[in-house]
Amino acid sequence: MANQEPTDLDWVQLRREMGTIPQVETTQEKFVRKFQENPFVPLGCAATAGALTYGLWCFRNGKTHMSQTMMRMRILAQGFTITALVVGVVMTTGKTLK
Repeated sequence: MANQEPTDLDWVQLRREMGTIPQVETTQEKFVRKFQENPFVPLGCAATAGALTYGLWCFRNGKTHMSQTMMRMRILAQGFTITALVVGVVMTTGKTLK
């Protein structure tokens, strides 16, 4: 009997006693927090999606030169997004190490 597994209620009681009950974050709160931590990533994602959408629309309408230009802009926007993501991760890691 001494080696019994604790039940779920035992874990809840233990967390209350230790004072480490985590606060549940809603999706909207998480989005706002992530946007504040790294505001350029959503901008890069929007630019990528916009360039892709407009480039595909131009391709469909026969504007091949503009379509090629927009596909190149999409690549630049993706590069910007990846760079913003990496910089944000490095900055966040630097804050937690201090």
